[in-house]
Amino acid sequence: MHWLLLLILVPYLYLIARIYSRLFAVRQFRTADADSVFVSVVAACRNEEEDLPVLLSDIARQTYDPASYELIIVDDGSTDSTYAIASGYKYIKNLRVIKSDGKGKKKALRAGIASASGELIITTDADCRPGNNWIRTIASYYSARKPDMIIGPVVLEGGRGFFRKFQELEFLSLQGVTAGTAEGGDAVMCNGANLAFTSVAYRKHQEGLHDELPTGDDVFLLHEIKKEDWNRILWLESQHAAVKTTAPGKLKDYIRQRARWISKTDYYSDTSSKVLAIVTFVTILTQLVILASTFFNTALMPVFILFFTFKSIPDFLVLDNTAERYGKKELLKWFIPSQFVYPFYITVIVLYALLMRARLSYPFRKGTLSSPA
Repeated sequence: MHWLLLLILVPYLYLIARIYSRLFAVRQFRTADADSVFVSVVAACRNEEEDLPVLLSDIARQTYDPASYELIIVDDGSTDSTYAIASGYKYIKNLRVIKSDGKGKKKALRAGIASASGELIITTDADCRPGNNWIRTIASYYSARKPDMIIGPVVLEGGRGFFRKFQELEFLSLQGVTAGTAEGGDAVMCNGANLAFTSVAYRKHQEGLHDELPTGDDVFLLHEIKKEDWNRILWLESQHAAVKTTAPGKLKDYIRQRARWISKTDYYSDTSSKVLAIVTFVTILTQLVILASTFFNTALMPVFILFFTFKSIPDFLVLDNTAERYGKKELLKWFIPSQFVYPFYITVIVLYALLMRARLSYPFRKGTLSSPA
């Protein structure tokens, strides 16, 4: 009877195997000239006085025609010198710095995009490092394919130690799922640190971005565009289109960030995204329950070993493919220990997300105006 627990793996194995098969269709894009497309790069910044000068320098070194792009920095209520640093920068031809009249990154991005002049809009973060051909590659891909949305690669730079390597591996797996589902015409996730979309698509779908939530502008926009019968959401495979970012240095910050990501799933309107999230969580929870049960019934140990092995095989295949494309094959030696840690990590994040939600929904005392959005 215990062996029937292995049947829970079937939906997970099917979904991950399908994603893995689609990764073989991913091809490197070769950049061509596309200076006729005017591009607006938008970055929302809050207290980014350390990272912002580096981003400004990277944008100033772009090989794309300086007259064909603009950079819009939106100050999201910074209390440091972020606004002054951006306003005083003189090496980008079309640089505009505005202050958000709302609160939160989503409102700041909305303000920046509303003021953008570009046919194509690219969003990124202050702590990201794009290469010199970043804008040129994305604009070239847009000219060649004319998609509504372009999902660009994000490379996480970890560091030494298991915690950092675990973060890199997890992020690689997310990039693999992102590329595989997008290549199959059914994108389920994206990252606003490297995301491009047409101004027409944004304005058409901006009402579905859940302004009541502080984050999620990227994935909610993806879901809204997917509702179009003839949507074009494409993955851009190119090292020149990638941005690099640094992993959170503290475990608490890392868990808080991931909890924010998970807390948005209740608001997903896309069936594929919801199915993948539910199947993944059920699979991980089952694995953890079987492991805990082995302490009370040792007969379950072979079931756990088989469950762990069968789940790990497709996980490894997706990671192996992605790590090879990113030149990070050395990370795979951390795969097995990460697989043991992963169920506990997901459980902690889900519990933390539930705690965050409970705090936000806790009714205010009598006399207050409203609960937080």
